[in-house]
Amino acid sequence: MVSHRSCCYALETLEEDEEYNWKEVTLPSFIPVVPKPELDRETGERRRGRDIVVAIDHGPNSKHAFDWALIHLCRLADTIHLVHAIPDMKNVLVYEATEGLLEKLAVEALQVAMIKTAARIVEGEPSKVICREADRLKPAAVVMGTRGRGLIQSVLQGSVGEYCLHNCRVPIIIVPEKVELATEVKKWQVM
Repeated sequence: MVSHRSCCYALETLEEDEEYNWKEVTLPSFIPVVPKPELDRETGERRRGRDIVVAIDHGPNSKHAFDWALIHLCRLADTIHLVHAIPDMKNVLVYEATEGLLEKLAVEALQVAMIKTAARIVEGEPSKVICREADRLKPAAVVMGTRGRGLIQSVLQGSVGEYCLHNCRVPIIIVPEKVELATEVKKWQVM
């Protein structure tokens, strides 16, 4: 176990097989622990919480999807699993930037919605990484943003969201890119 940033954060390298390298990001210890229900009737999914995977990258649409999940999907007992795919774990700059982003989002989830957060940085192609994590966690849903590309460009280059829609065995929620209010007003004025 490698200690990082004093006592608040720790990373543990775990390798399951050659094709699946990942590192669990241990988040701040002030994240609340949900107590066990006191009454038998409270033992359903409503009390125990759900697992929700949010695919994260460094773009604004990913942050918008994260915000959308906090506001519209998550409940108090839920756990958000932040998943970020990187091409190579050996790239220290990308890894540290990603780790900082995941830590920042975990703190935000706690402050905004009192949601428990887990984070994982996985080496590999984003579409396959997201589906593999969905198979491992069996979440209630996977939330991801769009890149804002047009239909033709998505068809020619492929789309992470499209791959996940066809290959994940859990519900996929694709949050469209954030459209500024001014753009919406202009669009309606032209018509």
